[in-house]
Amino acid sequence: MADKKMVEAITSMEEDFAQWYTDVVKKAELCDYTSVKGCMVIKPAGYAIWELIQKELDARFKAVGVQNVYLPMFIPESLLDKEKDHVEGFAPEVAWVTQGGLNELPERLCVRPTSETLFCDFYKNDIHSYRDLPKVYNQWCSVVRWEKETRPFLRSREFLWQEGHTAHATAEESQERTLQMLNVYAKFLEEVLAIPAIKGQKTEKEKFAGAIATYTVEALMHDGKALQSGTSHNFGDGFAKAFGIQFADKDNTLKYVHQTSWGMTTRLIGALIMVHGDNEGLVIPPRVAPIQICIVPVMQKKEGVLDKAYELRDRLAKDFRVKVDDSDKTPGFKFAEAEMRGYPIRVEIGPKDIEAGKCVICRRDTREKTEVALEELETKAAEILETMQKEMLERARAHRDSHTYVAHNMEEFEQIFNEKSGFVKAMWCGCRECEDQIKEKLAVTSRCMPFEQEQIADTCVCCGKPAKKMVYWGRAY
Repeated sequence: MADKKMVEAITSMEEDFAQWYTDVVKKAELCDYTSVKGCMVIKPAGYAIWELIQKELDARFKAVGVQNVYLPMFIPESLLDKEKDHVEGFAPEVAWVTQGGLNELPERLCVRPTSETLFCDFYKNDIHSYRDLPKVYNQWCSVVRWEKETRPFLRSREFLWQEGHTAHATAEESQERTLQMLNVYAKFLEEVLAIPAIKGQKTEKEKFAGAIATYTVEALMHDGKALQSGTSHNFGDGFAKAFGIQFADKDNTLKYVHQTSWGMTTRLIGALIMVHGDNEGLVIPPRVAPIQICIVPVMQKKEGVLDKAYELRDRLAKDFRVKVDDSDKTPGFKFAEAEMRGYPIRVEIGPKDIEAGKCVICRRDTREKTEVALEELETKAAEILETMQKEMLERARAHRDSHTYVAHNMEEFEQIFNEKSGFVKAMWCGCRECEDQIKEKLAVTSRCMPFEQEQIADTCVCCGKPAKKMVYWGRAY
């Protein structure tokens, strides 16, 4: 009974996807609520995933010349006010500090919602000549945005992220870096998180406040909702002009720098849960699984069983992240728990297996069981993890493709969103009025104008005027 009850505590995703998500987050002990409204405690199991995301992303950043720095978490109000669009875009979400110790501050300080203005202030004093360029910096930190509706990992008032901020001598270099980082994100999502992404540009309405262009990687969750999984912004020289960031070029004239910024956050953990999880709980892609192999000793009180389990752990630990579940729970309960926590591979070993010189490997995603000779365990485990990583991406891609629809006119567009969930590809005239109308009527937003354009129809899905772009539309988190 106990084994069954543990899994029953997770609401099925078909019944209530939002509740399923919350149950998984709580049961797998990824994070918890706190007495600070809208803020979460990221528990060891959740933070370990973030550490692996950080490690993988950071290595990819460094491979393309990014250096890490750290800037203050407070921004003086006068600094935030320098870029008009930017401050207007963030005003509703800003948290303010008005007192330091017992004294009122002469100027309010905002707790950073993002750090463009701080980087601009820093670059203004740090860049003088073309020889100082480019600056390709990133910081790992937390930011605060006073969100009304919060959900674990997906939207919290304080969240962890990385924010890259670069400065370049030319508009071409700035655009090149913007797209380069977007590609780093897309490859990371596919190769590490096994999440396929649509790459494209945001519309004017959806772009970042203060940017000339925003590019995005959009992923589709299991329930057919979209999740913006990373963005890269080209600022042109707008911020440079507002902050006076100039450099002496080779021809000895003063020029403004061109800037970019790009970021990914802890909402990636939410994406991973919602793309790969099932009714038994988490399914973690092997490359970001804090525990890749969980060894479950069967009849562990029998002589030699635990010793063998530890011996296997020590062998496997050279190449994998491993644990032995030597708790006093029943094997059935341990199996259910290993599944719920999403460990990619479970190794079962009992007295009969030891005698026969073998063990059983169970794959988390397909629940496929394989008997393996003990001397071949390392080789077989590596093969299974590699296959699992690859097939998880393939399954996620198949799910996304089968939930991507095409609408030629408003009637089709409405029908799809009323009856199904997923991405809808449809043509758009480029007018904001149409976007506003679609959002008001169907609670649907433009997700991106993909780089791979298709001519689905000649006219806009909303107003019937000549179409300019094919757009992915969806309901989003």
